[in-house]
Amino acid sequence: MSRRLYLSALVPSALALLLSACGGSSYKDTSCQALVTNGNGVVIGSGLPGDPALPEAASGYRTGLKTVYATTYMVSSSNAYASNAGCAVLKRGGTAADAAVAVQSILGLTVPEATGLGSGGFIVYYDAASKKVTAYDGRESAPAAATENYLRYIDDVSNKTTPVPNARASGRSIGTIGVPRLMEAVQKDYGKLAWKDLWTDAIALATNGFPIGGRLAAAISSNASSLKRDADATAYFFNTDGSPKAVGTILKNPALANTMTAIAANGVGAFYTGQVASDIIAKIGATTAANDGSAITPGKTTLADLAAYQAKRRTAVCTTYRSYWICGTPPPTSGGITVASAMGILENFDLAGTYKLLSVDSEGGKPSVAAVHLISEAERLAYADRDKYVADTDFVPLPGGTWDTLLNKPYLKSRAALINPNKSMGTALAGDLGPVALGIDLTQEHGTNQFTIVDGAGNVLTATTTVESSMGSFHMVDGFLLNNQLTDFSASPTDSTGALVANRLAPGKRPRSSMAPTLVFQKTADGSIGDFAMATGSPGGSSIPWYVIKTLVGSLDWGLDAQQSSNLIDFGATNSPTTTVGGEHPNVNIANNGANDPLITGLLALGHTVSTSAQSSGVNTIMRARYMGTPVWAGGTDPRREGVVLGDTFIP
Repeated sequence: MSRRLYLSALVPSALALLLSACGGSSYKDTSCQALVTNGNGVVIGSGLPGDPALPEAASGYRTGLKTVYATTYMVSSSNAYASNAGCAVLKRGGTAADAAVAVQSILGLTVPEATGLGSGGFIVYYDAASKKVTAYDGRESAPAAATENYLRYIDDVSNKTTPVPNARASGRSIGTIGVPRLMEAVQKDYGKLAWKDLWTDAIALATNGFPIGGRLAAAISSNASSLKRDADATAYFFNTDGSPKAVGTILKNPALANTMTAIAANGVGAFYTGQVASDIIAKIGATTAANDGSAITPGKTTLADLAAYQAKRRTAVCTTYRSYWICGTPPPTSGGITVASAMGILENFDLAGTYKLLSVDSEGGKPSVAAVHLISEAERLAYADRDKYVADTDFVPLPGGTWDTLLNKPYLKSRAALINPNKSMGTALAGDLGPVALGIDLTQEHGTNQFTIVDGAGNVLTATTTVESSMGSFHMVDGFLLNNQLTDFSASPTDSTGALVANRLAPGKRPRSSMAPTLVFQKTADGSIGDFAMATGSPGGSSIPWYVIKTLVGSLDWGLDAQQSSNLIDFGATNSPTTTVGGEHPNVNIANNGANDPLITGLLALGHTVSTSAQSSGVNTIMRARYMGTPVWAGGTDPRREGVVLGDTFIP
């Protein structure tokens, strides 16, 4: 057999999705050559037919994607250039931690509306040699000068009016940046290659340019008025006549290339101190919009805030689910706890039998009314606890001081007993976990990007990073956008009853998130964590936990492969009467307001308010599997985004 790279990408299913071995150091070389039907090679980034990096209109749902198989290493990300760069690092013997730096650096360039150097995020890493799981927290933090009303009032005493032009577009929304320190931390712990060599592809791509993809073009257009307040964003995203740069436009970013070159040569200290740091602070502190002179409420972040920022290594949230262990990220993200809570509730039901899929096909099939009802109800209960109890535990402890209070088997069994199989509960109440005087916080999050990597030694990394809303705070500096993560705090420190909310703002505090990068392991005979089984995650703001839950249930209970579970209908609920059934999926009939789709009408009959709004999950999954009797990695990427899976593989 010969060794190849294998690709799941934006190309039609008629194309042969076979690639040559990864290698090389520039974005446009022979590192990942797609072989089209006539047998000619197509280099990723070449712009030739069959190139998976060719831009297209913003994806709704791409049919026909198939699971990718590889024997040694694999990258699943939302962008062809990013997967290519990560694959090249793995080909050179790099670890998943090394590859993550290359992947994230390119995602920040090609999908800046979702992530970048000005963002934050979370990573879960599995070190195969030690069998250790570590969670990394690179969530942004509030500046030392912030008060609990930082997003609510211009001044707590003298000017109790809302920041202008609004909290998000002011300097107040910008949290102290986390992603550079996050990447540094995981690479320092588990990397093998030289730091400076991990940025080569991103610097080359920023210098030489890349064609704008559909999602980025749509983000530029939809956020045009806000972006145009910022001179740097205007110069980068718009033509000289003021029109938004369109799909396929070659976008070069020499300013970002310079920033990344400094980081590559001098480490992330070049970002958190020195000229880049000064530029960041100046932009956060701006009081007027450069383009129109309108007022902007400045943020209070200082050079000292930036210099003091550190990513944190945390203990992963690991709980059992049937014959598996599921490990996710702890607070300040709520994702790990929310996923574990819902899955723990669902463990009390026979999903593989009584609630099995009605049908299975290459797009994931279709779940039954009873299954969607059950899973959505479990999610309502999980979100109810999340909305009340989960925040940055460095400031507000969980009930009992441990997530076990929320996740132990007897408690989750009692929560499962609240589900009525014949009627939706609409809005669930949080569990009574003792004298915890906390209010309910329904702050919604947005945005985000996700990628998953397995290296040749079996180490696994799954990461979710974000600037928060699309295009973050609309402030751009040195080639990258600044986040608006502080809007993930509750703007008011109390809820409607006057009770303090756990997710209230405080100096140095990190806002609650829903990001949920997740690892799954087999459970051994003695009950301990065994072999790696699966890694997944998704962007999607507050919907992230239920995107991840549907993927886990699809794989672990319904036996779907990596691509099918990514394809599967996006269905689920936060804690509201609305249950979503993603109308972008080909197996959902939204004609006549869904009156002809038994899943939709069945949920309505059970009291659900059903939304069929198109979903934009971005699941990237890698699983351990067997192909023709050989142990392999199996990868899938969400058809709702522009994702690509790459890995070395064999062709029988």
